[in-house]
Amino acid sequence: MTSKYLSGVLVIALSCVLCIPARADSGKVGGVGTGTIVGVVVGVVAVVAVVLIVVIHKTSGKRTITGCVRPTQNGMTVNDEKDKRAYALSGDTAGVKAGERMTLEGKKVKADAGNPPGWEITRVRTDYGVCQP
Repeated sequence: MTSKYLSGVLVIALSCVLCIPARADSGKVGGVGTGTIVGVVVGVVAVVAVVLIVVIHKTSGKRTITGCVRPTQNGMTVNDEKDKRAYALSGDTAGVKAGERMTLEGKKVKADAGNPPGWEITRVRTDYGVCQP
């Protein structure tokens, strides 16, 4: 996924450089030395690559969900306090207690046909105690 975005940035940067008219006798492109242009392009590409890596790292890392855990016929769900949606719990549910308000680390799982979206737990971060009505 990272290489797809990086390739797009490189194509755009190269297109911008190639759009500047060049004169064969001066060694300059549009009045600016080619070394300067290369340096600017390399600098821009490096900054964009670092930003992409940071953004991808932040979005792919462990996330948390906080809410009240409720028992269901098929297991447990948690009602997220942020987006007000219910998620079916899976993964490491050993420390999860029904009726408790908890912060759970993990990742969102796409919904199957007819089922709510899921949350795959990697660990219980915080147990705040009994849910308040």
